[in-house]
Amino acid sequence: MIYFDNSATTKPYDEVIDAFAKVSKEYYANPSSLHNFGGKVETLVNQARKQISNLLHVKENEIYFTSGGTEGNNLAIKGTALAYRSRGNHIITTRVEHPSVYEACKQLSKLGFEITYLPVDEYGQVDINDLSSSIRDNTILVSIMHVNNEMGAVQPIEEIGELLTNYPKILFHVDHVQGIGKIPLLLHQAKVDLCSISAHKFHGLKGIGVLYIRDGIRISPLFSGGNQENKVRSGTENVSGIVTMAKALRLTEEKRKQKRTDMLAIRDYLILNLKKMPSIKVNTNPTTSAPHIINFSAIGLKGEVIVHALEAENIYVSTTSACSSKQKSISRTLQAMGVTDEEAIGAVRISLSYDNTMDEAKIFITKLERILTKLYEVVGDTK
Repeated sequence: MIYFDNSATTKPYDEVIDAFAKVSKEYYANPSSLHNFGGKVETLVNQARKQISNLLHVKENEIYFTSGGTEGNNLAIKGTALAYRSRGNHIITTRVEHPSVYEACKQLSKLGFEITYLPVDEYGQVDINDLSSSIRDNTILVSIMHVNNEMGAVQPIEEIGELLTNYPKILFHVDHVQGIGKIPLLLHQAKVDLCSISAHKFHGLKGIGVLYIRDGIRISPLFSGGNQENKVRSGTENVSGIVTMAKALRLTEEKRKQKRTDMLAIRDYLILNLKKMPSIKVNTNPTTSAPHIINFSAIGLKGEVIVHALEAENIYVSTTSACSSKQKSISRTLQAMGVTDEEAIGAVRISLSYDNTMDEAKIFITKLERILTKLYEVVGDTK
């Protein structure tokens, strides 16, 4: 099997699975319990928090555990909006955000908040000048993803953070779900106030993530309940998920340092050979994108047809975001970039992990060429 759908989810490391089984079996007490058993489990949670804070180069008290990227994004955006509503009701985001950001903002607009959706250029990047000109006296939050989940486009987070230092009343949230483990982001240095990550994007388990909240920032909780996570995120902690997330992040950072060059070589090989195919338009610009995502369009075909044809060859890719791939609608991100509807319908996403190999890339190109030849024969096109 060739698995090129790592932006949807990654295969958990063996070490993660083993640790999950051990913690679940031996440390199952509630960390909020008063007895010694609960205290031991709480110690595990605190150790994992410290490990993750060290890996992210932030303070321990700035790490809040969530169920993943969607909850983290919703908590950051809605929690900020509710906590700082007296300061203003204007939020700035982009047209190419993940649905958990885009839809959260749409929901807030129904509650009286004003949302500005910044445009992007043909490479999927925002213009810092557009952001600057969109800031108002009542702006309370800017939410911009680090790496786009469909295109791989990298946003100028450091520049945005620097710009927002001129506006101390505006908070800056970054969806770092696709960037974590691929492109380092020093949160304090980039002036980021809130940041979301999700374990299953870096070979951890589904159902666990982190929201970084800069020390001194207050947000309103979305869940009412106990006092877990300093009253920001109530609910009994997912101890096994938390412990294994710390392990997965450490292992991924080690692989990033060892294998990033290999990943770039695979990405460049794929793009080079995709561009040689007359029927293919590569939508991802490698000079402004992350090393693991490639988006291309097969003109005149449907992306889902290519996905299923590759699946028959035991190769797994996707069309758009896994969160919206089954809706069969044209990608909002591609439309924002000026990609035509015909090109967007034929869009396919490849997303790599550090475990993918050049041999897999070569097999993929060979199989894709054969598949495209057959498909174009069926539709009567000789591309």
